[in-house]
Amino acid sequence: MEIRVRGIATQEVERIRAGGPDAHGQAALRRIAEGGANPCRHCLGLIADGAEKLVLAYRPFPTAQPYAEVGPIFLHPQTCPAYDRAEPPAWFAFMEPAIVRGYDADDWIRYETGSVVPGREVASASRAILGDAEVAYVHVRSKFNCFQCRIERN
Repeated sequence: MEIRVRGIATQEVERIRAGGPDAHGQAALRRIAEGGANPCRHCLGLIADGAEKLVLAYRPFPTAQPYAEVGPIFLHPQTCPAYDRAEPPAWFAFMEPAIVRGYDADDWIRYETGSVVPGREVASASRAILGDAEVAYVHVRSKFNCFQCRIERN
């Protein structure tokens, strides 16, 4: 099965960069990236150590509902290309562990799909989850439960 790995939609990112509210109704904070593990959720590239980043609360669901988790994410404050590829970025191999979860077309979690895997197994785990016709998409999160990206069937 072919998959598509997607960062946050450009329209949403542009709204946030322009000062639009995050999931808690606040503007994104500007901070300096430290430690080299600051992925932009739009381009899925790592924000350079010492570079400015946006920090905000993000809900990767269209509406609030019981399974619409909110968590912190980072974005480049400047324009960057949207990530939309057939495989996760190479740095995912160093995400230890990664959390993968399937959701149905109503954005409700499919409990039987939740799994904790080494980052290098995100693509294969997502393909297996998407093998269930009831699953519309997969979310990948870090061990801190921070949203990383969405994976869909291609």
